[in-house]
Amino acid sequence: MMKLKTNTKYLPDLVGKGYRDFWRFKGRYRVCKGSRASKKSKTTGLYYITKLIQHPEANLLVIRKTERTLKDSCYKELKWAMQRLGVEHLWKCNTNPLEMTYIPTGQKILFRGLDDPLKVTSITVDVGHLCWCWIEEAYEITKEEDFNMLDESIRGQISESLWKQVTLTFNPWTDKHWIKKRFFDVESPEILAKTTNYMCNEWLDEADLKMFEEMRINRPKRYRVAGLGEWGIVEGLVYENWEEKDFNIQAVSNRPGVKSAFGLDFGYTNDPSALFCGLIDTEAKEIYVFDEMYQKAMSNEMIYDEILKMGFAKEKITADSAEPKSIDRLYDLGLSRIRKARKGKDSILNGIDYIQDFKIIIHPRCVNFITEISNYTWDEDKFGTKINKPIDDFNHLMDAMRYALEDFSRGSLIGFD
Repeated sequence: MMKLKTNTKYLPDLVGKGYRDFWRFKGRYRVCKGSRASKKSKTTGLYYITKLIQHPEANLLVIRKTERTLKDSCYKELKWAMQRLGVEHLWKCNTNPLEMTYIPTGQKILFRGLDDPLKVTSITVDVGHLCWCWIEEAYEITKEEDFNMLDESIRGQISESLWKQVTLTFNPWTDKHWIKKRFFDVESPEILAKTTNYMCNEWLDEADLKMFEEMRINRPKRYRVAGLGEWGIVEGLVYENWEEKDFNIQAVSNRPGVKSAFGLDFGYTNDPSALFCGLIDTEAKEIYVFDEMYQKAMSNEMIYDEILKMGFAKEKITADSAEPKSIDRLYDLGLSRIRKARKGKDSILNGIDYIQDFKIIIHPRCVNFITEISNYTWDEDKFGTKINKPIDDFNHLMDAMRYALEDFSRGSLIGFD
């Protein structure tokens, strides 16, 4: 048998505090909502790498709503966990297909997206049992029946030393989500439903803590959710006439009079750069959202490369005029049809007013757009009264959509084909 080097680690030093019950629970459903920087995903990654090594017949299925988001989220978190535990030499990590194999036993970590349900319901493993499932950013799963399908995939007899378990980790944006009613509003020995926040993360530095303190003082409603991990209460949505629906993109684009529209909002450290990709049917008053880019820490070169990879480098893209240097750089890189948005007085309200006349149909893969539009609300004054101004949050793709539709709202129906 091949001898592999192992390292001895004291686990509490690596995992930290705040997750003792999470680590020890063996019931069917382990559900953790947490604020930003609550280390819920990193703790989950450490847990699964540790437990897979301890239990040679166990296998793990990792799920997000769309498969393309897995590589830059759960896959990276699990690789980080391997490195932190000092066991990366024991694992073979592939990106095509996306999977991880524990070399001594052949156990697998498999990655799937709900955008291909057949791949989820037909999973088998060669070694041991598929007994654990981790659903990251579970709030993206808006239909409870999709979760039920996943839950049913963890089935069959298993060894006495193992247990079947589905773990959900997510940010608690809205209290209207089915997860709250199913797991947090009931009591069951088969459910652990917990809330964590940044205060259990002992590895945050002074800059991180200062950011949360400023949020507590200046944006108390935001702090309740993003800081303390409490449920967001969504009232006064800016856009209410929308639905998530799988549609044939080519069929919609082939309709007479339908035009494409692309908008770009810039971000970097704390905010993502966001690309809105839509199809506009002005006669039917419908906006079809068919693709998106949504990522932090993107240089202009990275933005260009991603748009090129998505196949939209030749499209007309309307970008945030607050970043003229970035627009010039992207033009030089090859986005020859990029131009700045024509911002002006009341441009936000006028753009919103125009879009509100449309029904917005969102492709299920546009998970960040769905998150934003279901949390994009009118702001409040100090007395809690709604005012005629949207919140400065959940607005990156919302702003990008306004930029994209600028020509339409101003009456200049320019084709982007």
